[in-house]
Amino acid sequence: MLELYGTIAENSWYDDEVTPQMFKDELFSGSGPVTIWLSSPGGDCVAASQIYAMLMDYKGNITVKIDGLAASAASVIAMAGTRVLMAPTAMMMVHNPATMAFGDHNDMKKAIELLDEVKESIINAYELKTGLPRKDISKLMENETWMNARKAIELGFADGELTDEKKTVTDAVAFSFSSKAVENALLNKLAAKYDREPDPQTVPVNNTQPKRGRSIDELMGRLHLIQH
Repeated sequence: MLELYGTIAENSWYDDEVTPQMFKDELFSGSGPVTIWLSSPGGDCVAASQIYAMLMDYKGNITVKIDGLAASAASVIAMAGTRVLMAPTAMMMVHNPATMAFGDHNDMKKAIELLDEVKESIINAYELKTGLPRKDISKLMENETWMNARKAIELGFADGELTDEKKTVTDAVAFSFSSKAVENALLNKLAAKYDREPDPQTVPVNNTQPKRGRSIDELMGRLHLIQH
């Protein structure tokens, strides 16, 4: 049994990251079927790719048990499981790869091209596991999609639930949601609230609208700043 808990990184700086070398040492220390308990917010996509490749190359069966969160790069690693099981309370998240870039327009163009190639490589892993069309997977990533266990099973990202036979829940709802849709809904509510027509009873005698704190543009700007 192996545990993959924490951030996935190329190197360990705080002794709580999971690196490809650390994982390789544990994975190949024995032989036969392997069970991996996974809960990770993700991390370095290159390091995750290395771990994914190790698992795909492993000769024995691999059962991945997601007991918390398999987000971002961690969801890619989960795709290497012969069988992927999720706790009823667990979540999986897929999204577009991200990076930081500095330089002129040529550097920005190269960064965008790199992200496009990284996304295609990630889609390869999702497609191999789920059998979904690439355009559908791309849309899920574009929207930063969060899935509960039932939805992940429905879409093919997981194979079953981590449930005791006596505790199996048969009426659980499959759901997923897009973080962008949630953000847009919030922004629309803010816009509706602060861009509404003034109440005639609150307009002063000089017929000027009293200032009501921050403008909608400033509130939206601060919301984006907090999110990113």
